[in-house]
Order: sequence, then C-alpha cells, then structure tokens
Amino acid sequence: MGDRSTVCTFTHMKHPPYVLALDAGTSSSRVLLFDANGQALATAQREFTQYFPREGWVEHDPEEIWNTQLEALKAVITGVNPNELAAVGITNQRETTVVWERSTGKPVHPAIVWQDKRTAPDCAELASHHSQVFRQRTGLLLDPYFSGTKLAWILRQQPDYLARAQRGELLFGTIDTWLIWKLTGGAVHATDASNASRTLMFDIHRSEWDPELLGILGIPEVMLPEVCDSSAVIGHTLAEFTGRSIPIAGVAGDQQAALFGQLCIEPGAVKNTYGTGCFCMMNTGAEAHVSTHRLLTTVAWRRSGTTTFALEGGVFVAGALIQWIRDQLGLIQSAAEIEELALSVPNNGGVTIIPALAGLGAPYWRPDATGAIMGITRGTQAGHIARAALEAIALSSAELIEAMQVDSQTKIPLLKVDGGASRNNLLMQLQADLLDTPVVRPMQTETTAMGAAFLAGLATGVWSSTGELQHLLRDDRVFHPRSPELSDRAQIWQQWDQNMKRILHS
Repeated sequence: MGDRSTVCTFTHMKHPPYVLALDAGTSSSRVLLFDANGQALATAQREFTQYFPREGWVEHDPEEIWNTQLEALKAVITGVNPNELAAVGITNQRETTVVWERSTGKPVHPAIVWQDKRTAPDCAELASHHSQVFRQRTGLLLDPYFSGTKLAWILRQQPDYLARAQRGELLFGTIDTWLIWKLTGGAVHATDASNASRTLMFDIHRSEWDPELLGILGIPEVMLPEVCDSSAVIGHTLAEFTGRSIPIAGVAGDQQAALFGQLCIEPGAVKNTYGTGCFCMMNTGAEAHVSTHRLLTTVAWRRSGTTTFALEGGVFVAGALIQWIRDQLGLIQSAAEIEELALSVPNNGGVTIIPALAGLGAPYWRPDATGAIMGITRGTQAGHIARAALEAIALSSAELIEAMQVDSQTKIPLLKVDGGASRNNLLMQLQADLLDTPVVRPMQTETTAMGAAFLAGLATGVWSSTGELQHLLRDDRVFHPRSPELSDRAQIWQQWDQNMKRILHS
C-alpha cells in the first residue's frame, strides 16, 4: 500500500450544503469537499501501489484503490455534519478495467490500467478485419489504451471465466463503476456515458452497448454496467461511509470532468490539461464529428438523456519532458526552474526539440518515433534547450487544437487551461503566441474534481443551472497573444514542421 497520506483544510468561509468529489486518479485516491460557492474546503489524498509485472504491463489492486479512496473520504468529512452533505460526484482514471464476483464483490484479477500495452497484438488482429466498425460506432481507434480488449484478455485467463460471465456471476467496470458498487454495498452496478464511451463496446450514437462489437470481442453483455446520465442520482452511499446515506449524482471520466469543470459547455469550447502529457478536448455539442486527423470522437457527458460530444487528442510527453531535462540532463534541479532558465535567452537560438520520448500521439500516431534535439551549435546554451522544450509542449498542443478547428470547422475564441504545468507563465504565453489565441488560467485549478462536483450538485439542487455555475469561476490570468511575436511565431512553426518531417521520414 502507498504510504503517503495528505489532508489539507482551507480557512475561507463555509457555505453549506457541501458536495464531495472523489477523484480516483492513476497514482492516488483523492477526495475534495466543495461548498455551495464552489470553494474547495478540504482535500485528502492517499497514494496506492503501481505494479509492473512485465514489460508494458501496468496493474493496480482494486481493493487498495477502494481502501485508499475510503480513507481519503473519511478524512475529509471528519467534523462535517452529515446532514449538510448533499451529494457525491466521482471522476476517475478512464479505461482501467476491473472484473469482480457479483456474489462476493471480490476482484478475480488485478485491475489492468489504461497505460497497459498487453493487448497490442489483439488490437492489431482486430484492426485487420474490424477497424471501420469500431471507429464508426465508438469513435475510437483499436488500441490497447481502451477497456474492451483488456476485458476480453481477463476472460481468457481461466477456463471458467467466460461461462461465469455469461451466467452473470462476473461483473465488469471501470474505476467509477467499481467505486459505485463499493459505496452502495453492491446495490448499484452502473457507469456513465462518458466512461462507457472509452470501452470499445459502446455505440456513442445510439448511446447503448453494441451487441455486434461485444460479439467480436467475445464479451457477454450481462456483465456490463447500466449506462446512466453523467448528472443524475444513480444510487446512494451506505450510511457507514458518509454518516448518512447520500446520493451519488455525478460521474464522468477525468478529462470530461475537467471539461465540465472549466464550464466548456458550448460547442467550440476547448480545454487543455498540462500534466505528464497533455489532454486536449473540444466540446462539439450534439454533433459527433468524425476526425480527419485521427483524433478521438468521444462522449463529453450525458445530461437529461441528451449527449454532448467532444473531440479529444493526447500529447504523450509534456511535463514528462521537463522531468527528463531535470533528471536525465541535469539542467535544472526542480521543474519550476525551467521557466527562469528559458527566460535567460531571448529565443530558442535555432534549437527544436521533438518530444517523442514515448512515440508520437495524435495527430501522428507513430509509436515507433523517437525524440530529437535539433539545431545545436557551439553557441547553444542551456537556456535555448529549456526554451525549446517549452515551445515543444506548446507546439504539440497547438497542433491538436488546429486539427480540432479543422475537424469541427470552428475557430476557438480562447483556450482554457489547467494542470500542473499551466502554472508556468512562459509556457502559457508561448501557447497563446503560437496559437494566436488567448489562454485563460482559472483561479481554481482543481477542475477535474470540480467538474464531478458540479455534475453532482446540478442533479441534487445545490446549483440550479450552469448559468449559476458561471458566477463561481474566477480567472487567475489571461495570456493574450503578443503582436510583436508574430514573425517569431512563423519561424518557430517553420522549424518545427521541417524537423518533424525529418523524424517522421527517418
């Protein structure tokens, strides 16, 4: 079990009722308590173990996830009047796959994490025959990232698993479903449309599990959860966990929750999360746009039976590039130092970094690509490399956003940002310059948890409308494109395009 636990209580005024947000991440379980003003009053975090049984395999212990989530939950509500708890919202690492026994609630296999690559051969085989039907129905590419092939793999691990699943004895869920099952004492087996849309088994157009895709994968529908709205009461917690039984009323995958937490609720609104990688998502409204740039078409959320769609693209390496410069090159001692180092020079000095430390994601999808630092001369300084690294993060994200604008035929008016690296002012200014679009950073950076809280609070009357939520958000800073930088921007883009072509053709 992870051995780090943190609890932080904030001191501003408290305005009940309160909404709990369970943020089930990839490396830790977190819980935040929000008041009716959208303020985070308290947060608790508990890390859990990462298992790497083989090269390319990543697993979690579902029971440890539940236990750490429960510990964080109890820490946050200590001293809180249970009668002032209005609802629970859940947001989660997506695609991670759990299978457990209906009768005992015990997992039959470790959770297979979204990062796991063990089903790559299965995906290649399926793609040779079925790529179009999966793409058309689910909006996804056949990739081990998603849940469907993970579930099929687990069902092959014991001779009786498939038969037991067909009899309804084994249940499947992503982490949201697992937590709902545990919180309700096994009374509710459910997910929401945003998480269902990441499984390779869900027809996003008909908003239901797809029998043909299930047949191709060899998965019995009886083991799948009910698909509910993202903002609706889908069950109630046991009183032993929360002091009294309270409604579970908001569920969304982490990136969709961040989109809602940023209130990107109109078509064309875009948010970008700067973490280890970057996840960029555009609200496309009622239309499921088919990408010509191999972006993913996904469900953003479903409210009152109406689905809102999104385009999504991921940059594999963003904050990880800064970590690499710190840990492997030793140019900085902490990630925060890269901004000062990059500001020590006026420009990149002709240096371009292609950050393919883990291949290239959208729009290239080249897992075989390797990274490069190009344009080095005798005059190259550490600051040039630092600046080129920040430009690489901004350029990779800008490519995705440009692709989204083409696919959706929409020019975005601004970009909303969150995530740890969004605190880097130079990176955000470079992003605004390279996109020629204002970049807006919020005061409240806990946008993923806030999105889950907003969805739950809307379903239980804590907030009456999304219009009311608009008054709760405050901007920390707006980064406007700098007109004098336009010529520099063109030069940076030209260098990037030329060097990217070299990598792709090498």
